[in-house]
Amino acid sequence: MNWDLLATYVARAVALLTAIPVHESAHAWASDKLGDPTAKRYGRLSLNPLRHFDFLGALCMIFVGFGWAKPVPIAAATNFRHPRRDMALSAAAGPASNLLLAFLCMIFYKLVYYLAPGTQGWIFVSAVLFQMVWTNITLAVFNLMPVPPLDGSRIATVFLPRGAYFGLMRYERYIMVGLFAVLMLGWLDTPLRVATNFVWNLLVSATGFIEAILRAVL
Repeated sequence: MNWDLLATYVARAVALLTAIPVHESAHAWASDKLGDPTAKRYGRLSLNPLRHFDFLGALCMIFVGFGWAKPVPIAAATNFRHPRRDMALSAAAGPASNLLLAFLCMIFYKLVYYLAPGTQGWIFVSAVLFQMVWTNITLAVFNLMPVPPLDGSRIATVFLPRGAYFGLMRYERYIMVGLFAVLMLGWLDTPLRVATNFVWNLLVSATGFIEAILRAVL
């Protein structure tokens, strides 16, 4: 059996139950704190995966490596005091939650790597944690791309003239189809891998205290 491949699929499935619900509920939480309770009223301020489930997005997440959930409803123009700024903050909350999860998974990965016995079961757990870190980083990096309808586009629009912002949003659906095609063709594989590796190395450094503690204790 290919344990690494199985670990990849298990990690992606676990990501559906953890990373994506946390990502979407982070959007809902941030928008609620900024004055828009729309997502909360629709039940999206929840870690229940079924609240955010999109069947096709879930399948793509497991078998392709990228996917999506149901969009979080936000009434920015009606409820935000500063619509563009607050929309950007709400958008940034999603990738930030994935980076936090990646940080926590990296801690557990290092603890298992250094402390767990080298049995097949623990090796598999270590592989799943490794993939969980990678999956969460990938989700964060992917969503931070400044391309509609990704979160990065909501953040980038803060720096665009108002007319350019609404002009870009008018073509959001077509841009999304183009983005999906580019992903399927693999044209973004290299830049996404470079960015993901960069964030991975940052997290390795940020969790360096684990090795320091283990050296002092063991």
